[in-house]
Amino acid sequence: MGKKGEKKHLKRKPAPKFWPIHRKEFIWTVKPEPGPHPIFNCMPLTLVIRDVLGLAKTQREVNAIISEEKIMVDGKVQRDSLFPAGLMDVISIPDVGRTYRVVPSEKGLTLHPIEKEEAGFKLCRIESKTVMRGGHIQLNLHDGRNVLIRVNDPKKPEEDVYRSMDTLKMSLPDQEIIGHTKLAEGASAMIIGGKNAGRYGKIVAMEERTAQKRGKQLVTIEDTHGKRFQTILDFVFVIGETEPWISLPEAT
Repeated sequence: MGKKGEKKHLKRKPAPKFWPIHRKEFIWTVKPEPGPHPIFNCMPLTLVIRDVLGLAKTQREVNAIISEEKIMVDGKVQRDSLFPAGLMDVISIPDVGRTYRVVPSEKGLTLHPIEKEEAGFKLCRIESKTVMRGGHIQLNLHDGRNVLIRVNDPKKPEEDVYRSMDTLKMSLPDQEIIGHTKLAEGASAMIIGGKNAGRYGKIVAMEERTAQKRGKQLVTIEDTHGKRFQTILDFVFVIGETEPWISLPEAT
């Protein structure tokens, strides 16, 4: 008999390395449901609540917390314990007064505590653009959501100020665009993949090569200590025009 859909279980050994679980204590672990982030770049809420934050000891306790609507992701109550929380998601727990933003680290993803004022927005990278009927533009973002930009005259390119790899500042939970910053030299950026994941600073150089995919172009980022790091464009996430829009973990 042929395969019937995707497997619903996951062994601990092949699970993402940054998940805070013991690899040999048990055989199985929870598998995130399909959602806005891929499995290799997310954490299911069960792991966030139980293993990262220590608010529960068992899956049953996690389910109780979730069912009582005590966990919010991006400003909305989340009722799925296997929901995949990923890059730049804002996780709020009003009962204990804690709010976190999911940011990259050298090991993968980590939760960074943020203030209540900062929990009102989220940064989203534009992955691609689609021209819709009537010349309107649909922006496809890194977390799976789409934003429709209506233009009065599609023949006027100055109305389209958005480009792939730019970053939008989205309000939560209504998801309105409240800011936009371009990918350019001098912009504040964070590295989200590769051996330098979690590093951040200013973009000082962007190398362009002919006959090469844009995402593979080399980008040089300089941190506040003057140290420079190189990575490919696919691993660059702009977080502000000149200064970061978000608070960040202390650089190591």
